[in-house]
Amino acid sequence: MTTTTKAINAADVTPNRRRGGEIRVTLSQKTCGATSGFGGSVLLRPGEYVSEHYHPYSEEFIHVITGELELKVEGEPVALGPDDSFMVPIGQRHRLVNVGDSTAHVIFHLSPLAPRPDLGHVDTEPQPGEPL
Repeated sequence: MTTTTKAINAADVTPNRRRGGEIRVTLSQKTCGATSGFGGSVLLRPGEYVSEHYHPYSEEFIHVITGELELKVEGEPVALGPDDSFMVPIGQRHRLVNVGDSTAHVIFHLSPLAPRPDLGHVDTEPQPGEPL
């Protein structure tokens, strides 16, 4: 893996919509050779959510740029707005919902990396659009 020193713009990354919203991983092992974690941004329209999941190996750092969100961690709600940050501890279930009336923009970072990418997320509810 070659490390790159170029800037990576979110608009140049194909969004992942599997868990909900528009998730763009901009800094990762694949995009720049990162070895300690990965991060990017999430856009959530009003009412959209990122489905509940947890990370068995990583902490997730969340920072809200714009919007009004409800983060549920282990079922407990946390209200988040612009300039709020939150760290989800390793192994804790969490779900993010845009409860406002405008698009929310969130920056995230996870660290450390899981031993393999397929071990990094464990889904605990159906994905948006999947049957319950």
